[in-house]
Amino acid sequence: MRPALIAIVAVLAALPLASEAESYRCIAKDGKRYYGSLIPAECQGRPVELLNAQGLVVKRIDPEGAEKERLAKEATEARKREEESAARETARRNQALLATYTSEKDIDDARARALAENTKATQLVESRLDTLRQQHAGYAKDLESYKGKGEPPAILRDNLKNAEDDLKAMQQLLDVKKREGQAINARYDDDKKRYSALSRQR
Repeated sequence: MRPALIAIVAVLAALPLASEAESYRCIAKDGKRYYGSLIPAECQGRPVELLNAQGLVVKRIDPEGAEKERLAKEATEARKREEESAARETARRNQALLATYTSEKDIDDARARALAENTKATQLVESRLDTLRQQHAGYAKDLESYKGKGEPPAILRDNLKNAEDDLKAMQQLLDVKKREGQAINARYDDDKKRYSALSRQR
Protein backbone atom coordinates (compact mmCIF):
# COMPACT_ATOMS: atom_id res chain seq x y z
CA MET A 1 0.00 0.00 0.00
CA ARG A 2 1.28 3.45 -0.87
CA PRO A 3 2.43 5.69 2.00
CA ALA A 4 -0.14 8.41 1.19
CA LEU A 5 -3.02 5.93 1.24
CA ILE A 6 -1.74 4.44 4.47
CA ALA A 7 -1.78 7.88 6.07
CA ILE A 8 -5.37 8.58 5.00
CA VAL A 9 -6.58 5.23 6.35
CA ALA A 10 -4.84 5.89 9.64
CA VAL A 11 -6.55 9.28 10.02
CA LEU A 12 -9.99 7.87 9.21
CA ALA A 13 -9.50 5.03 11.66
CA ALA A 14 -8.65 7.50 14.37
CA LEU A 15 -11.93 9.44 13.87
CA PRO A 16 -14.99 8.24 15.84
CA LEU A 17 -18.05 7.22 13.92
CA ALA A 18 -20.80 9.85 13.79
CA SER A 19 -23.12 7.74 15.95
CA GLU A 20 -20.33 7.19 18.50
CA ALA A 21 -19.58 10.89 18.63
CA GLU A 22 -23.18 11.81 19.44
CA SER A 23 -24.28 12.12 23.04
CA TYR A 24 -27.33 13.01 25.05
CA ARG A 25 -27.66 15.70 27.67
CA CYS A 26 -30.40 16.72 30.08
CA ILE A 27 -31.06 18.44 33.35
CA ALA A 28 -32.64 15.93 35.70
CA LYS A 29 -35.17 16.56 38.43
CA ASP A 30 -32.34 16.97 40.92
CA GLY A 31 -31.06 19.97 38.92
CA LYS A 32 -27.89 18.21 37.82
CA ARG A 33 -26.76 17.90 34.20
CA TYR A 34 -26.30 14.36 32.88
CA TYR A 35 -24.57 13.10 29.71
CA GLY A 36 -24.42 9.73 28.00
CA SER A 37 -24.05 7.97 24.67
CA LEU A 38 -27.50 6.62 25.48
CA ILE A 39 -30.20 8.62 27.20
CA PRO A 40 -29.28 8.49 30.91
CA ALA A 41 -31.78 6.92 33.26
CA GLU A 42 -31.98 10.26 35.13
CA CYS A 43 -33.28 11.84 31.89
CA GLN A 44 -36.35 9.64 31.59
CA GLY A 45 -39.43 11.85 31.15
CA ARG A 46 -37.25 14.99 30.92
CA PRO A 47 -36.39 17.17 27.90
CA VAL A 48 -33.23 15.77 26.28
CA GLU A 49 -30.75 17.35 23.86
CA LEU A 50 -28.83 15.32 21.26
CA LEU A 51 -25.30 16.69 20.78
CA ASN A 52 -22.95 16.12 17.86
CA ALA A 53 -19.20 15.53 18.13
CA GLN A 54 -18.61 19.26 18.48
CA GLY A 55 -21.05 19.51 21.39
CA LEU A 56 -23.67 21.36 19.35
CA VAL A 57 -27.37 20.61 19.81
CA VAL A 58 -28.71 18.85 16.71
CA LYS A 59 -32.05 17.68 18.13
CA ARG A 60 -34.28 18.28 21.11
CA ILE A 61 -36.51 15.57 22.55
CA ASP A 62 -39.35 16.71 24.82
CA PRO A 63 -41.35 13.71 26.14
CA GLU A 64 -43.80 15.98 27.94
CA GLY A 65 -44.34 18.09 24.83
CA ALA A 66 -44.78 14.97 22.70
CA GLU A 67 -47.32 13.62 25.19
CA LYS A 68 -49.24 16.90 25.15
CA GLU A 69 -49.21 16.87 21.37
CA ARG A 70 -50.47 13.28 21.35
CA LEU A 71 -53.27 14.08 23.81
CA ALA A 72 -54.23 17.19 21.83
CA LYS A 73 -54.36 15.12 18.63
CA GLU A 74 -56.50 12.48 20.30
CA ALA A 75 -58.85 15.17 21.65
CA THR A 76 -59.16 16.72 18.18
CA GLU A 77 -59.91 13.34 16.64
CA ALA A 78 -62.47 12.60 19.37
CA ARG A 79 -64.24 15.93 18.74
CA LYS A 80 -64.24 15.21 15.02
CA ARG A 81 -65.82 11.79 15.61
CA GLU A 82 -68.44 13.35 17.89
CA GLU A 83 -69.25 16.02 15.31
CA GLU A 84 -69.52 13.44 12.55
CA SER A 85 -71.74 11.27 14.75
CA ALA A 86 -73.95 14.26 15.58
CA ALA A 87 -74.19 15.16 11.90
CA ARG A 88 -75.24 11.60 11.02
CA GLU A 89 -77.83 11.61 13.81
CA THR A 90 -79.22 14.95 12.63
CA ALA A 91 -79.45 13.65 9.06
CA ARG A 92 -81.20 10.50 10.30
CA ARG A 93 -83.72 12.50 12.35
CA ASN A 94 -84.39 14.85 9.45
CA GLN A 95 -84.97 11.94 7.09
CA ALA A 96 -87.32 10.29 9.60
CA LEU A 97 -89.20 13.56 10.05
CA LEU A 98 -89.79 13.97 6.33
CA ALA A 99 -90.85 10.34 6.06
CA THR A 100 -93.32 10.67 8.94
CA TYR A 101 -95.15 13.87 7.98
CA THR A 102 -96.42 15.21 4.68
CA SER A 103 -97.34 18.67 5.95
CA GLU A 104 -97.20 20.92 9.01
CA LYS A 105 -100.87 20.08 9.59
CA ASP A 106 -99.84 16.45 10.11
CA ILE A 107 -97.53 17.62 12.90
CA ASP A 108 -100.32 19.65 14.52
CA ASP A 109 -102.67 16.65 14.34
CA ALA A 110 -100.03 14.38 15.92
CA ARG A 111 -99.48 16.95 18.67
CA ALA A 112 -103.22 17.08 19.37
CA ARG A 113 -103.42 13.29 19.69
CA ALA A 114 -100.42 13.14 22.02
CA LEU A 115 -101.78 15.95 24.19
CA ALA A 116 -105.21 14.29 24.33
CA GLU A 117 -103.64 11.08 25.62
CA ASN A 118 -101.60 13.02 28.16
CA THR A 119 -104.67 14.94 29.32
CA LYS A 120 -106.63 11.71 29.78
CA ALA A 121 -103.80 10.15 31.82
CA THR A 122 -103.47 13.33 33.90
CA GLN A 123 -107.19 13.36 34.66
CA LEU A 124 -107.04 9.74 35.83
CA VAL A 125 -104.19 10.60 38.20
CA GLU A 126 -106.09 13.65 39.50
CA SER A 127 -109.18 11.50 40.10
CA ARG A 128 -107.13 8.95 42.02
CA LEU A 129 -105.52 11.78 43.96
CA ASP A 130 -108.95 13.11 45.02
CA THR A 131 -109.94 9.64 46.23
CA LEU A 132 -106.76 9.31 48.26
CA ARG A 133 -107.29 12.75 49.81
CA GLN A 134 -110.76 11.68 50.94
CA GLN A 135 -109.42 8.44 52.40
CA HIS A 136 -106.66 10.30 54.19
CA ALA A 137 -109.14 12.81 55.61
CA GLY A 138 -111.34 9.93 56.85
CA TYR A 139 -108.45 8.21 58.58
CA ALA A 140 -107.31 11.49 60.12
CA LYS A 141 -110.85 12.15 61.42
CA ASP A 142 -111.09 8.66 62.92
CA LEU A 143 -107.75 9.12 64.62
CA GLU A 144 -108.86 12.49 66.00
CA SER A 145 -111.91 10.86 67.55
CA TYR A 146 -109.68 8.79 69.86
CA LYS A 147 -108.24 11.82 71.59
CA GLY A 148 -108.93 11.56 75.32
CA LYS A 149 -110.48 8.15 74.82
CA GLY A 150 -107.45 5.93 74.80
CA GLU A 151 -104.95 4.53 72.32
CA PRO A 152 -106.27 4.21 68.73
CA PRO A 153 -105.94 0.85 66.95
CA ALA A 154 -102.60 0.23 65.32
CA ILE A 155 -104.30 -0.54 62.02
CA LEU A 156 -105.75 2.98 61.95
CA ARG A 157 -102.29 4.52 62.29
CA ASP A 158 -101.01 2.19 59.58
CA ASN A 159 -103.87 3.15 57.26
CA LEU A 160 -103.19 6.83 57.81
CA LYS A 161 -99.46 6.35 57.12
CA ASN A 162 -100.16 4.33 53.97
CA ALA A 163 -102.60 6.98 52.76
CA GLU A 164 -99.95 9.68 53.26
CA ASP A 165 -97.39 7.64 51.28
CA ASP A 166 -99.90 7.01 48.49
CA LEU A 167 -100.76 10.71 48.34
CA LYS A 168 -97.12 11.65 48.02
CA ALA A 169 -96.50 9.10 45.27
CA MET A 170 -99.62 10.12 43.37
CA GLN A 171 -98.70 13.81 43.57
CA GLN A 172 -95.28 12.99 42.13
CA LEU A 173 -96.96 11.09 39.29
CA LEU A 174 -99.21 14.07 38.61
CA ASP A 175 -96.16 16.34 38.40
CA VAL A 176 -94.60 13.91 35.90
CA LYS A 177 -97.72 13.95 33.71
CA LYS A 178 -97.74 17.74 33.68
CA ARG A 179 -94.10 17.85 32.66
CA GLU A 180 -94.84 15.31 29.94
CA GLY A 181 -97.45 17.69 28.53
CA GLN A 182 -94.86 20.47 28.38
CA ALA A 183 -92.35 18.10 26.74
CA ILE A 184 -94.90 17.09 24.11
CA ASN A 185 -95.44 20.70 23.09
CA ALA A 186 -91.71 21.37 23.00
CA ARG A 187 -91.05 18.27 20.90
CA TYR A 188 -93.69 19.07 18.31
CA ASP A 189 -92.64 22.72 18.22
CA ASP A 190 -89.14 21.52 17.31
CA ASP A 191 -90.49 19.04 14.74
CA LYS A 192 -92.58 21.73 13.10
CA LYS A 193 -89.68 24.18 12.99
CA ARG A 194 -87.32 21.61 11.46
CA TYR A 195 -89.96 20.41 8.99
CA SER A 196 -90.56 23.97 7.81
CA ALA A 197 -86.82 24.57 7.32
CA LEU A 198 -86.32 21.24 5.50
CA SER A 199 -89.33 21.89 3.26
CA ARG A 200 -87.84 25.20 2.12
CA GLN A 201 -84.59 23.41 1.20
CA ARG A 202 -86.33 21.02 -1.16
